[in-house]
Amino acid sequence: MKAEILIIDDEENIRFCLERFLLAAGYEVETAEGYDAALDRINETDFDLIFSDIILKGKTGVDILQAVKERNLQSPVVLFTGAPNIENASEAVRLGAFDYLPKPVRQETLLRVAKSALHHKALIDEKESYRANLEAIFKSVKDAIITVDQDLSVIEVNDTAGEICGIFRDSAIGKAFNTLLKGCRGKCLGIMKETIKKKQPVEVRRVECYCKDRPEQVVSLTAYPLLNRRNLFSGGILVIRDETRLDNLERNLKERQQLHKIIGKSVKMQEVYSLIEGLADVQTGVLISGETGTGKELVAEALHYQGVRKNKFLVMANCSALSEDLLESELFGHIKGAFTGAMRDKIGLFQRADRGTIFLDEIGEVSPRVQLRLLRVLQEMEFQRVGDSTPIKVDVRVVAATNKNLREEVRLGRFREDLYYRLKVVELSLPPLRDKREDIPLLVKHFLKKFNRKFNKKIITISEDVRKILMEYSWPGNFRELEHALEHAFILCSRKTIVVEHLPHELKVLSSGGRKKDDYSHTILQALEQTRWNKTAAARLLGMSRQNLYRKIKTFKIMKN
Repeated sequence: MKAEILIIDDEENIRFCLERFLLAAGYEVETAEGYDAALDRINETDFDLIFSDIILKGKTGVDILQAVKERNLQSPVVLFTGAPNIENASEAVRLGAFDYLPKPVRQETLLRVAKSALHHKALIDEKESYRANLEAIFKSVKDAIITVDQDLSVIEVNDTAGEICGIFRDSAIGKAFNTLLKGCRGKCLGIMKETIKKKQPVEVRRVECYCKDRPEQVVSLTAYPLLNRRNLFSGGILVIRDETRLDNLERNLKERQQLHKIIGKSVKMQEVYSLIEGLADVQTGVLISGETGTGKELVAEALHYQGVRKNKFLVMANCSALSEDLLESELFGHIKGAFTGAMRDKIGLFQRADRGTIFLDEIGEVSPRVQLRLLRVLQEMEFQRVGDSTPIKVDVRVVAATNKNLREEVRLGRFREDLYYRLKVVELSLPPLRDKREDIPLLVKHFLKKFNRKFNKKIITISEDVRKILMEYSWPGNFRELEHALEHAFILCSRKTIVVEHLPHELKVLSSGGRKKDDYSHTILQALEQTRWNKTAAARLLGMSRQNLYRKIKTFKIMKN
């Protein structure tokens, strides 16, 4: 987009000459012969640059300068005159002129000053845009935000701070922060002092303010170091989130039925939800343990999307699905020619997850060599691609999951102890479905909605006999097995109610008085014989995963005749 320039001079030949110079340089140009005509142009167009003679009919170039300032325009004004002197030039610049040129104005001088002034205007526009965006964000945030300098004097305050803290911008700017904290225990002052002293973020979750006007207010506090344009420490920024309503809701309801995609209202799930929320913004490693099908991947998603990294990538890695060499390449990447088949450079999952989260599922399956490489990443946040010696730094939160007893694996020498403790800064253990049977009706309701959409059906409910079976079954495959069982039933059901005949074989045996080991193993054997011992087909027939079928064959010692 071409820059728009206004030339103001009462001499037509000068206007024409300067206009010709600027048009030849590619600018858009308008002219005005005097003050009044110039004001008309200025009111109609937001010029990028204004050239004005200092002597106009009845007015001066300084009056033009004043009119531009009164309208809060960002246009630089360059003045010129046929009778230049140092005093006039100094006065013009003091009043805000960008530059002061003597007549006659030479073409090269005009173009040089125009280029310089337009560059200055571009910088002003960029700064103003940044300031306006920042101010809009500052005002729109629902948390209270207070910034202070290194001496704890207030620099800026947003509107929400008045609602939450009773601290208002007009009376707070320039004041010592501690003088504004009246009628409360001042816990926010403590974490601000700590941030200023250590130059590190400090967080305190759910503390009571004990404000005189808000006696039951509960807030979460986070203080961050404040850096200036040179990236030097200059103070601190305090974010105060009012969590009173959420805290009250949790106290009153005492149970939630869902967090992210995780479903359950049992006491055990309430504990899981609380732990996820407590860990969401804490950038430490988390080890998720639990049986197959308990929802470890969903918990990893919840940890990521509930936290500060939610706008960055969440990268999933199944550590049991690949061989050692392929897993190493998948996690860390490789360079062209690193091994046979490496036809081009490849970015690994750790690099893709930079500033985000990586989820290492089935971490108990990785080889000792990969364990060693993972340990270095966790210690140094640094790794090398396969075939390359150049270190790559990353900022990644690592969440791992396992259905194995890693402590036992450590004891048996199959898993590194140092890696185990690096991964298990905090362990989040998921309960099996059999230990939270009260969640089964809620899960059934969820899967009914899901599969009605998927299969375009209108199945309303399950029969009482089916409900009893689902509540009594031990669910070794946990909620994933429940999902598969109901999907199996949906495929077979052509009515509005799922009945026993729609269930997988292993669940049907419960309708005749409970699951007996012999009945159960016989059902599995029948499915295997029916599919000629094709385990994938048998698992599909039984409505379970292939891993679950292998486990049951081993448990019941089922052998091919």
